[in-house]
Amino acid sequence: MKSVVERLRGDTPVFSVEFFPPRDAADEAVLWRSIRELEMFDPAYMSITYGAGGSSRDGTIRNIARVATETTLVPMAHLTAVNHSVAELRNVIGWYAAVGVRNILALRGDPPGDPYGDWVAHPQGLNYAEELVELVRSLGDFCVGVSAFPYGHPRSPDLETDTRYLVRKFNAGADFGIAQLFFEAEDFLRLRDRVAAAGSDALLIPGVMPLTTPRTLKTTIKLSGARCPQWLLDRLEPLEGDPKAFRAEGLDVVTELCERLIAEGVPDLHFYTFNRSKATREVVNRLGLVPART
Repeated sequence: MKSVVERLRGDTPVFSVEFFPPRDAADEAVLWRSIRELEMFDPAYMSITYGAGGSSRDGTIRNIARVATETTLVPMAHLTAVNHSVAELRNVIGWYAAVGVRNILALRGDPPGDPYGDWVAHPQGLNYAEELVELVRSLGDFCVGVSAFPYGHPRSPDLETDTRYLVRKFNAGADFGIAQLFFEAEDFLRLRDRVAAAGSDALLIPGVMPLTTPRTLKTTIKLSGARCPQWLLDRLEPLEGDPKAFRAEGLDVVTELCERLIAEGVPDLHFYTFNRSKATREVVNRLGLVPART
């Protein structure tokens, strides 16, 4: 099975997609319909998230195993250190390897219940994402990704400190980083410049969420940890009472963002799907990222 970095070595930009584990059988049916719809578009890889404290561990493992064995997709599994001992982490990593998953996104994770609460490590666990990167790499031939924060991690005192910790994750063995949500291409490009200036040539990938509803806009603002630029609010807020118009304008905004990122040489656009495929399919079609069918 190919690694994420191998899938990104082509001459043209590609896209990838992210899903979250379903809560019940109905959600699982929706998830798999979206997976099958996007499989035809040949994304570079797909990922499934890992709930806080391992709350969705079994769902992640089960569904990522199905992807590895029943589809043509390249799967990447998320893994967090929250509420896990090193022994438990070794077990999960072993499960991933057993089902053929060789790509792992290694995250320290947020405290369950309060993402901004105090971090408390498991007594036999890990404190930092770089330690999780080292553990994964020590257990096999894995391709390892980490998270990156265009505006800095909420717990970082400044961007210089945040960049230093990100580079430490790369030095620990991470192959690439996926940037959390941001609003303007320059926000991602400045992150890329900071990492390069710190002496790292690690691959950075922008995370993108299609803005289809007021909810997705609010989610983007929350997850970015930054103030939404006024120009974006001016474009979208007047349309909140008109779902069709909001969706059309939101997809225009995201398409424009992606076009700028592609022009700046990003190798991959990583789409957060909310377990739906339609908006992502529309955007990648607009961008010409759909492979030609023979």
